[in-house]
Formats: sequence, structure tokens, C-alpha cells
Amino acid sequence: MRLQDKIRFAKTLSGVFDNFAQSQERPKDFARINIVFRPLAWNVFQGPGFYSEQYYDYSPWDPYRQGIHRLSYKDNLFIVENFGFSNKERLAGSGRQPELLKSLDTSSLQKRCGCAMHFKEKTAGHYVGNVEPGKECLVPRDGKLTYLVSEVEVDEQNWISRDRGFDPETNEVRWGSEHGPLKFKRIADLSEMITPEWINEVKE
Repeated sequence: MRLQDKIRFAKTLSGVFDNFAQSQERPKDFARINIVFRPLAWNVFQGPGFYSEQYYDYSPWDPYRQGIHRLSYKDNLFIVENFGFSNKERLAGSGRQPELLKSLDTSSLQKRCGCAMHFKEKTAGHYVGNVEPGKECLVPRDGKLTYLVSEVEVDEQNWISRDRGFDPETNEVRWGSEHGPLKFKRIADLSEMITPEWINEVKE
């Protein structure tokens, strides 16, 4: 995979996205939500990585989802791995104030096996991603384990996503949006950190 392809994908992920239009058009079905994907300092993974958070617009300091991600590549796949981490409360709001990321305890990072997102470039600058195959990204919900099916499309202007949880035994949907995918527009670019040096990873 060419260096410019890696840079373009990383820049496309980096940003702040808001579903304001969707929440205005269908307020009964969709709350107003923000997604932030912010590049991490290179030394966190000795390679490219991101901090992400999702929060309701009325509660920016209380995200309902936070993630640490390592970016890697295999053949024509862009792989966004997911990691659990400690002291999430101290990092809440890092999407808006990146200096809070200094409190990230890198020793607490634990890879969430089976939960990586695999992206492919379908057309120039337009990427489609799904959870890696295997139904092994397990998410507890209402006292029961479900496996996550996550679908994402992202390009220079848009982020479209849908998360659903399925019963491992019956494959029936147990949770997720009943009204279709969330549709976001990019409202800020956070890609200034992404350079050829930032993309290069130290091989283990």
C-alpha cells in the first residue's frame, strides 16, 4: 500500500462529525450526537493511532463511548484496532481539549480482540468499514452477551455509521438503532498532525 494512500485514509478519519441535520429533520428518532476522531501522539503506539469519543451535544464532557485505536495496514485493508484503557473519566473531553490526553496511561491499554474495524477504499476517498469477521466482538447488554456488527462509511464530508448487537445463539438483533444509520457531516478537520513520519510504525 502506498504511503499517500495511508495518509489519505488517516486524514479522512481525523475530524469532528455532527448529525445536526438528521436530528433536526427527525428529532423523535435521532438525538444530536458528535463523533470526534483525534490523532494521538506517535509515541503512544510507536506508530499511528487515534483517540475517539461520542457524546450527546448537550453533554460534551460526558461521552457515552470512548476508544483508543491503532491504525495498521494489510494488503488493501486499513485496520483500525480497538483498545480498552483505564481512567476514562480523566480523558473525557479530550476530543475538544487534546491536552487531556497527556493523562493516558499507555500501560493500561488492552487490545479488544475481535473488535478491529476493517476498511476498504471503495472509490477514491470513500471508505467502507465493518467489524472483523468472526462474530467475536462481544458486548454485554442487559445482562447478556451480544456480538457487535458495526458498519461505517466515511469520506471527506460524511460519516455514516450503524451499530447493532446480535444474539450469539439465534443471530437475532438485540439492540441498536431502529431507525437506520446515523448520518454525520464533518464540522472540523483534525488532521494537522498527520505526516509521513506519523504514519510510519515501528515493526515489532
